[in-house]
Order: sequence, then structure tokens, then C-alpha cells
Amino acid sequence: MNRDNIIGLIVILFLMIGYSIYIAPSEEEQQRRIQERERIQDSIAEAERKKVEEDTIEVEKDTDDIETVIPDEEIEEELDKEVEYEALRDQYGLFAGSATGEDKLYTLESEVLKLQISKQGGYIHSVELKEYKTYKNEPLKLFYGNDDKLSLNFFYGNRVINTANFFFEPHFDNEQFLIDKNHLKVEPGDSVTFSMRLHVDNSTEDNPRYIEFQYGIHGDSYMTDFNIGFVGMQDIVAANTSHINLDWNINMPRHEKNRDFEQSRSALYYRYATGDVDNLRRNRDDSENIGSRVNWVSFKQQFFSSVLIAEDNFSNAHLESILFDEENEEFLKKLSASMDLPYSSRDVTNYYPMQFYFGPNHYQTLAKYDMDLERQINLGWGIFGWINRLAIIPVFNFLDGFIFNYGIIILILTFLLKLVLLPIAYKTYMSSAKMRVLKPEIEELGKKYPKKEDAMKKQQATMALYKKAGVNPMAGCVPMLLQLPILIAMFRFFPASIELRHEPFLWATDLSSYDSILDLPFSIPFYGDHVSLFTLLMATSTIIYTRMNSQMMGSTNQMPGMKTMLYMMPIMLLGIFNSFPAGLSYYYFLTNLITFGQMFLFRTFVNEDAIYKKIQENKKKPVKKSKWQKKLEDIQKEKANQAKRKR
Repeated sequence: MNRDNIIGLIVILFLMIGYSIYIAPSEEEQQRRIQERERIQDSIAEAERKKVEEDTIEVEKDTDDIETVIPDEEIEEELDKEVEYEALRDQYGLFAGSATGEDKLYTLESEVLKLQISKQGGYIHSVELKEYKTYKNEPLKLFYGNDDKLSLNFFYGNRVINTANFFFEPHFDNEQFLIDKNHLKVEPGDSVTFSMRLHVDNSTEDNPRYIEFQYGIHGDSYMTDFNIGFVGMQDIVAANTSHINLDWNINMPRHEKNRDFEQSRSALYYRYATGDVDNLRRNRDDSENIGSRVNWVSFKQQFFSSVLIAEDNFSNAHLESILFDEENEEFLKKLSASMDLPYSSRDVTNYYPMQFYFGPNHYQTLAKYDMDLERQINLGWGIFGWINRLAIIPVFNFLDGFIFNYGIIILILTFLLKLVLLPIAYKTYMSSAKMRVLKPEIEELGKKYPKKEDAMKKQQATMALYKKAGVNPMAGCVPMLLQLPILIAMFRFFPASIELRHEPFLWATDLSSYDSILDLPFSIPFYGDHVSLFTLLMATSTIIYTRMNSQMMGSTNQMPGMKTMLYMMPIMLLGIFNSFPAGLSYYYFLTNLITFGQMFLFRTFVNEDAIYKKIQENKKKPVKKSKWQKKLEDIQKEKANQAKRKR
């Protein structure tokens, strides 16, 4: 490139630079252009926004609702619920809607009872007797917990329905007794009805279809109404159903200090429609199939009972009682009753009127219902029960009406019984006095016939002496036998008397249980792990009485084994009665003390010299022989002649 070309390029470059500078906008012009550009961009954005709004309005016109985008977790949860419901539909059919829910307890309260009704199952979850406490001074509940259930079982299609698996709905009309939405309380003289209803899925107001448990609680009564109803279920319960099964199960809780004693006096009782009352074994596991109609079933404890009573009787029953091991400190037995209720598939409504008795085993309280409920109280069989029912209980209740200390009541009761038996005690003493004055002559006969082979002769001579003196050696035994029924009746009365429960006297804190003055750190076989002072006093006084009676009877050494047995008996009673109610030991101790007083009183007024003189006069009189005695003598003579001929 030559010099001219280079100069031309430089000139062109300067011209271009100058022209650029000449045509460049001023600073004001640049600001104006920037604002114009921003205005244009804002206009475009506004146009786009209006377009979106117009599109949204068009979508809203085409659809009723705007669909919300559901997160994946909620979609999965909804799908799981649908799958679960379909599974419940397969398992329970029209009961599927009641198969899920949240359990809740509803309280029915009166002056004496507090019931809790479970939403799941609709049954009574627990029963509290408000007037009583446990040995730990805690609220006394007849049963409680999830293992205690009452349920119906029946077929629906090819399914077995158990009402305990479903959630019921509460129903009641009278709201004046509401304390809160889950708690009703009635005062004495009032009553209220509360229902739990299990609805099927296609139940409507126009066509109600449900199973109902209806409870009627009264202000001051231990009796609770309980009615079961099937409403509109005729095409749901299997058409070939003739009976609905009713199951009732509880774990019987411990209430008393002496667990073993309470367990041994708790049992499952039942009454036939014919009126007979029976029970399962108390001290072992037991079960019974009752093929005939049953009127009531009772889960009976030592002092309290839960009884289910059917107005129209149960068709049959299977009953079972299982003992809990002694390691279980909370419960005594597991009791179950399975009964059948007649069912008609043709009826729109099947209704079963029943009642519950939740209360104490108080004889008069149970007897007033006229259902033989009082026969659960073990007062002894035969004459022993008659003595308790006709004599002991009326006198005890009479004294209870104006004396408030049960130790004093037992003292007066014992004194009255001994007063009634005084003529018998007098005859016993007179018999022992006659035996005592004849003791020297009996001993002389012993010297006359010292050899063993002469035992028969000695016995015959002794009997001849008694006969000649006008003394009956059995006269002392007969009065004792006459007193025995009362002793046995009292043995049954005190352990069954709820009146003595938690009643203190002297050192005993509870006359219905043992009185312990010393708790041992170990257990002695046949005795226990404590020392009962009333039992100790009773056994000691019995030994003293045995010795005094032996001396007063003028006993000889003819039966040394029997004498040992008489002294061993109080030792055995010491072990037996150590865990028995203090009231019973106290009664026997008082009996011995009063007997001592009678013996000293008789000794003061009975002249044994006069008795001896009269016996000697009797010896001079000819002995009249009865036909029976003559016949016995003839037999003895015939045997003696036969023995001589053989020789």
C-alpha cells in the first residue's frame, strides 16, 4: 500500500468519528429514550396480565369449581382410607361405618352407683359402689378395664358380628340430669334412661336400623334397668337365626385384706327358671353347661355381687370360673357367662328386658327383690341356715338399729344366745356333777377288774352302777349336741356379714377380717404370716375350758387318747381361725368366758352332797327295766350260754 492510500484511509476514519460525534444524542435525549423503553415494557406486561385474567375467566365459565392440586401425601392418605374402608366393607358389610372411631366413656351416676359406659361396644366398662371402699381405702369397683365386656354375637350373611368391635352412639332425651355432655347424674327419687345405639350404614330417620343397649339408672337403688333391642334388623341378621348369643366376662378384682379368704368365698352363682340356686366350685377352676332356662347369673364376691337378671329367662347358659394365681394381687378370678336369647327374624323389633344388680351382699337388701338373690349368701345348709335366717339375723339387725358399735352388738348377741341355752347348760352341768360324785365308785370298779380281758365285765358293772344310781352318762353329750348347730351357724354367719366390714373394735381394725397384732417376716405352715390376738385368746380359753370340764366331769383314764384329742383341738383351731374374721374369734372367745361364768354360778348353787345322797337313795329303789333293756339282757344271756356249751 502506497502513501496516498494510507492518507485516504486516515481521512475516512476521522470523518466517521466526527460524524458519530455529530449525530450522538444529548444526555436529556438519552433519559427520554430510557423512559420510553420502560413505558413500552410495562404496557406489554399489563397486556400479558389481562390476557391471563381473560383466560382464567374463560376456564371458570367452563367449569363449576376450580380443581385444587392435591399434594401426593394427601392423595396417598385418601387412597389408604378408601382401601381400608373397602376391607371393612368386605369384613363387616353394613356395619363397616361403625367399625372405626375413637373410644369414649359416658358416666351415669346415682346416689349409690357410678357406671361408665364405653362408646366402643356400648357396654358397662366399670361399676363403682360409692358408699364403700377397698381395704386400701380406694374407690370400690366391682369390675373395670378393657377385659371386662358384655357383647352380642350373631350371623350377618356369612359374617360373625360381635358388638364389642363396633362404636355405638349415645342417645338420651332428658337433658336436665346432664352435668356435662358426657356425664348424667340423678338424685334420690329420680331416674334417667340412657341408650347406646349401633347403627348400620343404611339406617335413616325414616327407616331406623340399629342395635340398642338401654340403661335405666335410679337415684337410690342398686338395681339398674338393662334392655337390649334389635330395631329394623330383620333383613340383616341371618334369616335362620333363632337365638342371639350374649357374652359377659369380667376379671374379679380384689377388695379385702385377706386375699385367699376372699377368693375362697367368691363364686359364680346362677338360678334356674324353676327357682333352684346353684354355683360353680369356689376353690378350683370349674365350668358348667346349663341346658335349661336360667333366670339370673351372678358374679358373687365375698361382700358384693354383679348380677344379670333376665325377665323372660335365658334359653341356656355356659358358665366358667378360672382362679388367678396367688401372685396376682389385683384380681381373684376370671368369670364368664355365655347365654342365648330367643330371636325372631320375622319381627321388626326384638326386645329383651333385663336388669343388673350392682351392690352389697346384704341379706335384707337382696331378699326384698324376691328373686332368691339372698341365697348367694352362704348361711349354712339345713338347720344351720334356718337358725341364721330365723334367729341370728333378726336379732342382729334389731341390735344394729340402736347400737352403733359392732363389738358391743356381738357381746350382747352372745349373751342372749347363752341365756337361751342356759337350761341346756344346766343339764350338762348336773350330768357332770353326778358323774363326779360317782368317780370314787368307778375307780373302785377299775381296781376290781384291773385286767384287760375283764374289760367287758368292768363296762357291764359300770353301766349297772349308772343304772342303779339313776345316772345317764350320755346326758352330758345330748345338751352339747343341741348347742352344736348354733356354733356352726355362727361359723357361717360372721364371714358373710357385710355389716362387720371395716368396723373396728379394740385392737381389731376390721371385724370382717383377721386382727393382726404382729406381722411375721415369714409364713408358718398351717398358721400364716401374722398373729391374731382374738384367735390366740379363743384358743387359750378353749384349753382352759377343756381342762376345767375334764376335772368337773370326773374323768378317769379309761380313754387317754380322747383326752389328748380334746387338748389338740384348740391347737388346730389356732391355725384354722388365724386368718378368719376377727368377729368370729371374738364371738367364740366371749362364748368361753360366759361359759366360765355359768360354771362358777352352777357350782355356787348346786350342792353335790345332796346329789350324792339322792344317788344313794336311788340305789335302794328297784330298777325298772324297759322291754328293750330286758331284750338286750336276754340276748347277752343267750350268748353267754352258747359260749359255755362250746367249752
